[in-house]
Amino acid sequence: MKLLSFIAGGRASFGAVKDDGIVDLGTRMAPCTTLRQLLESGRVAEAARLVASSAPDHPLDKIAFAPVIPDPGKIICVGLNYRDHVAETGRTVTEKPALFVRFPCSQVGHLQPIVKPKVSDDFDYEGELALVIGKEGRHIPAGRALDHIAGYSCYNEGSIRDWQRHTSQFLSGKTFAESGSFGPWLVTADEIPDPSKLTLQTRLNGTVVQDTTTDLLITAIPDLIAYISTICPLVPGDVIVTGTPGGVGAKRTPPLWMRPGDTVEVEISGIGILRNKVVAETA
Repeated sequence: MKLLSFIAGGRASFGAVKDDGIVDLGTRMAPCTTLRQLLESGRVAEAARLVASSAPDHPLDKIAFAPVIPDPGKIICVGLNYRDHVAETGRTVTEKPALFVRFPCSQVGHLQPIVKPKVSDDFDYEGELALVIGKEGRHIPAGRALDHIAGYSCYNEGSIRDWQRHTSQFLSGKTFAESGSFGPWLVTADEIPDPSKLTLQTRLNGTVVQDTTTDLLITAIPDLIAYISTICPLVPGDVIVTGTPGGVGAKRTPPLWMRPGDTVEVEISGIGILRNKVVAETA
């Protein structure tokens, strides 16, 4: 099942893709009004039954996509988690994963514009696999970690490189308003039994700039969940963005930055294509 958050007729809701339309679950599954609340309620199987027996309420091309989880409690990002990206940055592989956070205001949905901030021209793409937690846990063993995943999505972890380099901490360049994107939907974990068997490709204006397979992650998804859940409890709706492969624009000669008017796509097998136009900040 493909679950998503969207806006239709000026109303925010959540639902599931069926044929060429959306079954609006926000009108059917009270008191749940958001996808995060659906995951918290444990009613995903009920949602699947409703989708199977319902006709779409909205054409897919008539809704506005929101970030898959617009209101996550946590967005935890993993840095330097592919060896080719570690190599291109001149860093060394660390024993434990490098973690940082993004804030919900830093992300937009599929087909929504991502914003190049006016304070920088060093706007870089980072195609990544994101996972969404569906079952609460703390000190989760790696062997049971996949049981805690609700599903998977695409993420463009847009990065403002000069601000990222202001200090040794990543956050200042990683969470500019509306600089990243999350979508188009969440594919439930039953459809992706092994997340290490996926292909990931990022394209800028149709040209492939990143191309990898998720078996090349340095810290695999079960180990990421085990490590992060030791630090803090993971709860439904939390998002883990698992890292970007080599090919980022900052490490090309000359650098390849995203510019207003560009189109950037992140495609992951079994999930779909996250597509966004780049616009300049105007406010």
